Amino acid sequence: MSKSVWLTQEAFDRLSAELEHAKTVLRVEIANRIEAARQEGDLKENGGYHAARDEQAMNETRIAQLEDILRNAEVGETPPDDGVVEPGMVIEASIGGMERTFLLGAREAAPGVEIDVFSPESPLGKAINGRSRGETVSYTAPNGKKISVEIKEVRPYQG
Repeated sequence: MSKSVWLTQEAFDRLSAELEHAKTVLRVEIANRIEAARQEGDLKENGGYHAARDEQAMNETRIAQLEDILRNAEVGETPPDDGVVEPGMVIEASIGGMERTFLLGAREAAPGVEIDVFSPESPLGKAINGRSRGETVSYTAPNGKKISVEIKEVRPYQG
């Protein structure tokens, strides 16, 4: 079972539309390409058939992924600009002495953005979620190393 994913209403609507398109339009287009390739004969040597089957597998995987995200989505508004770390916020922090700027949330909430995204369920996300600007916390990385995080700035994501 998947963890819940925080999404804005806009992201939820966009992912819902992508799911509908994948289940209706893309499924039919791919099925038509597979059928047309079957009509060409020998399937072992038929590159078009194999490419369409690969595309079908990728589409079905994306459908399952989108259904899982949307089933577990917590839809909310962009959080208030109150300096508190929570999903939907951009955080500027010193992590282990390195300056980083990232979004706390789900990659699906902000596809194609030029900013790193960390899940609230990640070790870093768990350590800073609910904390405030100016606080310093630490967390244990997957490699067992303890890492210090100084939260320098917190602002709502303006995607």
